[in-house]
Amino acid sequence: MTARVPATTASAGGAGTSRSVRVVRGVLVALGVGLMGLGGWVLTDTVNPNRYGGLLIWLIGSVVLHDAVLAPVVAAVSLVVRRTGRRVRPAVLWIVQGAVVVGAIFSLVVVPEIVAKAKGPKNDTVLPFDYGVRLGVLWLVIALATAAVVALYLARSRQKVRPSTDQV
Repeated sequence: MTARVPATTASAGGAGTSRSVRVVRGVLVALGVGLMGLGGWVLTDTVNPNRYGGLLIWLIGSVVLHDAVLAPVVAAVSLVVRRTGRRVRPAVLWIVQGAVVVGAIFSLVVVPEIVAKAKGPKNDTVLPFDYGVRLGVLWLVIALATAAVVALYLARSRQKVRPSTDQV
């Protein structure tokens, strides 16, 4: 005899959502709102109001950069990996997408230093390194690490459990 599980329709907060999911969702929303409030308080307490305009431009620029550059790059890598001519396992796709996201985030951190170095800092000790080369090396390391992780995953997933040749 088999037990029947009632079918539920999953919807965004609708009738098919369990109570525990709604509770967790509510806690996360409350936590997010609380952290935004904390951020606003820290902003007004520590940042000079004359700098709000520059901060707003930076925040808008980060959203535009994410939507115009990072998201399309991840989507393009996803399409390229999926169209390789053979079936690519979802885990491989996730590994590659994760590597692209990590590299893109590091690029977001390093590109301002590259731009500031190109403009010429007032003090040469503030930006002493060649950040463009370092970013290139970082992308190379990320690519090699990703290739190694994918190769390791594929090697482990291809290993089949073979019956023992020992017969006792």
